[in-house]
Amino acid sequence: MRWIHAAGRGLLVLVVIMAGYVASDARVDEGGGGGRGPLTLATAGDLTGYLGPLLWGWNRTHPGERVTLVELPDSADETHAQMATDLRGGDRGRFDVLNIDVDWTSEFAAAGWIRPLPRDRFPLKSFLPPVVDTATYDGRLYAVPYVTNAGLLLYRKDVLAEEGVRPPRTWAELEHDAKAIAPKHGLAGYAGQFLPYEGLTVNAAEAVYSAGGTILGADGTRVTVDSAAAREGIGFLARGIREGWIPGQALTYKEEESKQAFQDGKLLFLRNWSYVYAVASARGSKVAGKIGAVPLPGPHGPGTSVLGGSNLAVNAHARHPDSAARLIAYLTSAPVQRQVLTRGSLPPVRAALYEDPALVCRFPYLPTLRTAVLTAAPRPKSAHYDQVSLAVQAVVQDALAGRETPAVAVRRLARELAAISDR
Repeated sequence: MRWIHAAGRGLLVLVVIMAGYVASDARVDEGGGGGRGPLTLATAGDLTGYLGPLLWGWNRTHPGERVTLVELPDSADETHAQMATDLRGGDRGRFDVLNIDVDWTSEFAAAGWIRPLPRDRFPLKSFLPPVVDTATYDGRLYAVPYVTNAGLLLYRKDVLAEEGVRPPRTWAELEHDAKAIAPKHGLAGYAGQFLPYEGLTVNAAEAVYSAGGTILGADGTRVTVDSAAAREGIGFLARGIREGWIPGQALTYKEEESKQAFQDGKLLFLRNWSYVYAVASARGSKVAGKIGAVPLPGPHGPGTSVLGGSNLAVNAHARHPDSAARLIAYLTSAPVQRQVLTRGSLPPVRAALYEDPALVCRFPYLPTLRTAVLTAAPRPKSAHYDQVSLAVQAVVQDALAGRETPAVAVRRLARELAAISDR
C-alpha cells in the first residue's frame, strides 16, 4: 500500500503525535482485559495516502492491537455497497471499525450494523457543533466524527482580478461571470459533480437548500421536495447545462474528474470539497497561486452547503470493541486531527484547529470552511438513505440532461421518495 513508503519519513512526526495523544483529552479505558486485540479499519480509497502513516504510529505503540487498513473503492457508492454486503452477513465480518460517510450513520444504526457508543468516552464538546449531530441516531451516539467538510466555490482569482470583479455571491453573479468572463479566457464557466452517484445527490441538495427548500422533513419520513424552491434549485443547474455555461462534460464528473479539470486550468468556477484547494495549490499545478475559495452562492446571497465528511463506527459484531473505541479516540485526538489536516488535506472536526494561526497561514481557506461547516445542512436523514440518494440521482440526472423539465422531475422525485418512506 501507498502508506508503507511514507512510514520511515513520518517516524519523528508520529512519535510526537503519539506523545501528544497520550497527554490529550481523548478519554480511553486504560484498564486491562476485555475487548482488546487486533482490528481491521475499512475506508474508502485514501486519495492522499495520509492514513497509513497515522495507523503505523498506532501500531508501533499498540503491538497487541495492530490495525490492518482495508481500502475500498474511491467511489462512495461502491464503498457503501461493499460495507453493507459485509455487515449484512452477520457474525463478525471482515471489518471492525468503519470510516463511513456521515449520511450512512442513520442507515447503519437502524439496521443494527453498528453499536452505540458512550458519549463520555470521546471529547465531543471539542468538535464543531454541527458534526456531532451526524453521528447520532434516535438520540444515541452511534459513531464519532472524524473529518468534516462543506462544499466551497473555488475560483480563479487571477482571472477575476484581471476583470476587476469580486467572487460571485449570488447565482445571478455566478451565471453572468460564467457566461461573460470564462470564454474570454478560454475557460468553461462552472462545474460541480453531476454524474449519477452520491456527489450528484450532494449538488442537488445544495441547490435545493440554497433556494430555501428541503427534501425530507426532520423525521426522515415526510417528503417535502415538491416545492417552488426545489424547482428553482434544480432549474438553476439544468439551465446551466442547457445554456452551456456548465459544460456538458460535467455530467460525467465526480470529485476527482472535476478537480482535474479545474487544476488543468479549464474552469473558472468549481464546486468541490476543500481538499481540492490544497491539491490544486501544490507545486506543479497549472493553477497554483491562482485559486480563491468562497462560500457557495445562492439565489439572493450566500447559499447552503451540504455537510460532508465521515464518522468512525464500530461493527456491532466487532471482535475487540474496547480496542476499536481506543483507536477511535486516538484518531480523533487533537494531535492526530492536526495531522489529518496537514498530511491528508482533510478538514478536522476539532474546532480549535480552525483558529490556529499557523494552520490558517498554511491553509488560508480554513476560516471560510469553518463558516461553511457551521451553516451547512445535512443530507436527508433516513433509515433508507441509500434508496433516497439513488432516487435523487436518477431524477436529477434526467432533469440536467434535458429529458424532463425541473417541474416534472421534482414531482416525480416526490412520488418516488414517498414510496420509499412507505416501505
